Parts: sequence; structure tokens; C-alpha cells
Amino acid sequence: MSYCTIAKGHPVHGPHHDHEYGRPVDRDDVLLERMALEINQAGLSWLLILKKRAALHAAFEGFDPSTVARYGAPEVARLLGDAGIIRNRRKIEAVIENARRILAIRESHGGLAAWIEANHPIRLADWVKVMRKTFVFMGPEVVNEFFMSIGTLPGAHDADCPVGREIAALPPAWMRASPPGGW
Repeated sequence: MSYCTIAKGHPVHGPHHDHEYGRPVDRDDVLLERMALEINQAGLSWLLILKKRAALHAAFEGFDPSTVARYGAPEVARLLGDAGIIRNRRKIEAVIENARRILAIRESHGGLAAWIEANHPIRLADWVKVMRKTFVFMGPEVVNEFFMSIGTLPGAHDADCPVGREIAALPPAWMRASPPGGW
């Protein structure tokens, strides 16, 4: 069953599907949040992550990369003690390290969105290689869902989904350019 079908009318999935999923993103804080959500989802249900999203947003202080990149042992301890979020040390430390890496990308490209655009268009397998080289906790599913969620890779919406048709008018990166040979 597709996410479009699951989300239709659902009180938690519906708003995410209708207003965020698959839409182009260009802000580093939103990109870090999307990356963090996908990292936290690994091995867990997406519904659980969406239910914990507000707590994650508060715990990571809005996912501002400059703020999160400064986190050290006291902040990790605070996060591990926060019952409102996923208290997995590897996932918490991955979000912090990825914030630091986003800051380095800001130096070289001006921001994560510009870095993504500089690497686009490439297929999922190539994105996985690039993301594993650049960030941490980047398995194929995390990478795929991250890039679908920000409109860089196809597959976020069914062909007959009205939200997908609305997003196509923007258009997302995967519709503006495809790798040689197509997706």
C-alpha cells in the first residue's frame, strides 16, 4: 500500500503527506530535520516518528545546524534522558555529527540545498555512495526516504495523487532533471 493511500484522511500521516512530503526544501534547518527524522525512523514506524516530531524539534532546538553542531556530552546526556524522543545514542550522535557536516558544506557550497543541487541528478545508488561519504547513518532506505521527502528523487506520490500533481507544478528536482538513462 502506498503512502498516499495510507495518509488519506489519517490525522497524523495526512498533514505530513499533504503539506510536506515530496515538496522541494532549501533551508538547512528543515533539511537537517528531515535527515534526523529519517535517521530516527530506521527500524521504527513512520507513525511513531511523526508523533514524536514536535518533541524532536524542541529537543534539537529547531534543528538549527549551527546550534546542534555545538552539542557535546551535556546535550547528548540531556537528549538521552528525554522520554519524548527516540533515545538511541547512535541516532542522536548521528544528527549532531551531520549538523557539523552541514556547516562544512555551507563553507564550500553555501548550504545543503546548494550542495544537493550541485550533485543532482544522480540515481539512488549513487546518492547512497555520496551520502555515506559525506554524512553518517546513511543507509539506502534513510537516503531514499530523505531524498524523496525533499523532492530530489521520484516516488513520494502516486501518479494519481492530487498532492503529487500539485507538487509537479513546483517542480521538484527529480522532474527538472534526470540522470542519463532516466531514473
